[in-house]
Amino acid sequence: MTSLSYASQDGLELGRCCALAVACARDLMRHARRYDGLFPDGVFDSGFYQALGLAGAFGSPWATVEELRAGGRASLWVFAVDRLIDDVAGSRAEVETLVAECLAVADGAEPRRPVTEFLAGLRAGLPGEARAWRDQLGRMLMAMLREWDWRSGERPTLEEYLDNADSTGSSFVNVSHWLATGDAWTLAHLDRVREASQATQRYLRLLNDLATAGRERGHGDVNALSLGAGREEVTARLGRLSAEAVRLIGPLDSPRTAFYLERQLTFNTGFYSLSDYWGAP
Repeated sequence: MTSLSYASQDGLELGRCCALAVACARDLMRHARRYDGLFPDGVFDSGFYQALGLAGAFGSPWATVEELRAGGRASLWVFAVDRLIDDVAGSRAEVETLVAECLAVADGAEPRRPVTEFLAGLRAGLPGEARAWRDQLGRMLMAMLREWDWRSGERPTLEEYLDNADSTGSSFVNVSHWLATGDAWTLAHLDRVREASQATQRYLRLLNDLATAGRERGHGDVNALSLGAGREEVTARLGRLSAEAVRLIGPLDSPRTAFYLERQLTFNTGFYSLSDYWGAP
């Protein structure tokens, strides 16, 4: 066997990472099938599961499928509840009911429908009281409700919109991942880690908006570009948000947690330049 160059070694690492992504995607697809009607094929195609698998694997390339399961399933659930709120609910009252049911199940109530059954399973897989997880869940759901109001009511300013970036669910996924697999330093300094996650999340909010503006216009969703900001302004703001995220990630005394957040910035910048996570419209 010939010796491997550094480029070949990079190829080996990429191959291992992609194999991990495929295994994660298959695991997520099997899990989604457990919840009748929650992930319709027309909305969640095979590429959707592959994209989630890639995001998890490239964020933690050293991990196993089992170690990536909590974050991957949390991400899967975010997309499910986002669809129910944005595309299925016909009134604010329906959204309020869904939010209330989800929060009740997070606090120990019995689930009554597939989306809350899935959520109960997420909660059962986390250790202890998981107060940070419950807090982040509440922030995300209330942010989604706020966006529902913006669709038919007074539009927010760009600053208000960015302050509502919890609606993306990114930090909810991150907290789920860290509670399941975080090292001792990360779990002991979760407030600092969550602050860096929030900064990363704001960057991802605008990055997603640039990639999905056409899709969201068709659904009537609020988007930075629909609030009067031009692409040049949003791009400039992305640069400042990236710098802020890097500033907060740098001092984190957990190399793997810092890498995970940095990779969210870089992986998604490349990913959104060609695609997005939802299935073909």
